[in-house]
Amino acid sequence: MGTLRRARREIQDQDEQEGIMAKVLCLGGAGRICRESALDLVQYSDFARITIGDTDERAGQEVVQWLNDPRVDFRKVDVKDRAAAVAAMRDYDIVMDGTTITLNGLSTACIAEAGRHGINLNGFGEEYPFDALFKAHGRTHVPGFGMTPGTTDMMARYAIDRLDTVETVRISHGAFRPIAFSASITETTSYEYDPKLPSRVVYENGRFIQVPPFARPLDVALPGPYGTHPEYIIPHSETKTVAAYLEAQGKTARLIEVRGTWPPKNMQLVRALYDWGILRNDPIRIAGVQIGIMDAVSAYLMQYPVGRETELYGYALHIDVTGTKDGKALRYLLTHTHPASDGSVAGWENLRAYTRCVGIPMGIATALIAQGRVKQTGVVMPEFAFDPEEIFRELEKRQIIIHIQVTKI
Repeated sequence: MGTLRRARREIQDQDEQEGIMAKVLCLGGAGRICRESALDLVQYSDFARITIGDTDERAGQEVVQWLNDPRVDFRKVDVKDRAAAVAAMRDYDIVMDGTTITLNGLSTACIAEAGRHGINLNGFGEEYPFDALFKAHGRTHVPGFGMTPGTTDMMARYAIDRLDTVETVRISHGAFRPIAFSASITETTSYEYDPKLPSRVVYENGRFIQVPPFARPLDVALPGPYGTHPEYIIPHSETKTVAAYLEAQGKTARLIEVRGTWPPKNMQLVRALYDWGILRNDPIRIAGVQIGIMDAVSAYLMQYPVGRETELYGYALHIDVTGTKDGKALRYLLTHTHPASDGSVAGWENLRAYTRCVGIPMGIATALIAQGRVKQTGVVMPEFAFDPEEIFRELEKRQIIIHIQVTKI
């Protein structure tokens, strides 16, 4: 048995050296976003096996039927059962992790222990303690590669690479989706506006400065049809990863800020929840049962149309970088557009205009790791992992277009 395992390991190592990875585990693949990443792999990648890994077998089998490809199967995987999850992951070459923020520490631990390549959507920092283990296995893990973080990192790097000096980096986005179309999205909403969250920071004059929810409002003109909205500082990873990339390039910025917004009604609700202290999720008792007040609100929003529907769907990115080139002050403004959500383009109807924007970049990045395009091992920030122009070209094939304007200041 030991000889057979060594032989399989030698074959796998040889395949990886040649840029061939046959099997991918789509962890959390029954979710609304990760299934779009899996669809991208079905449509564009050369994986021989694409497994939907999830705790929900019924939903997972539905995704298998929806994808309708002989390479796709289902496997029940629960990262809370670490030994079983690690054993399952060892049957694959790479794990594409679409699990929630609160599970990313567990999921990354499993991927690292299994000795497999990995990537996830969120990148909120739970991955970095496993850097040494990934390096020991000679494997790569890219934390946070959807729309934001992920595509935004590529857009910021594109501008940074073309400037001699960098003054400001302002990364903004509008995520136009219902406030509670899934448990993970409800969790994200509560997480990002948690009053106690230490990772809500800006980078200013050489220091990371913690700020409260709804800090530093700025009206941002998003590309059509989304319009101009007030945006606030959010706890996304780009603040720290862009700062790290600038330092590696021998550059520094006076200011790095990351902002976001959701549909106006969502923001109105979140503001009220914050002002009334409900986001603290203090315990209350209802009919003798103790529950967090925010947990109760989240359950309501997930169960009724008011939380599961919105008027306009999709995603809008807005990256504004200023600096100098050859002594001239320049502004790089990068935005993105995608097919309308009104049903005029098949596959982009309603919520899918949002979920495809988030899921497709992770599918693209997963395939690039599988092809051996990322040379670094360990936990590798997006800015250090990929070539922005290659990502842009791949996105364009999927009708997601990056627009670049350069103006003199």
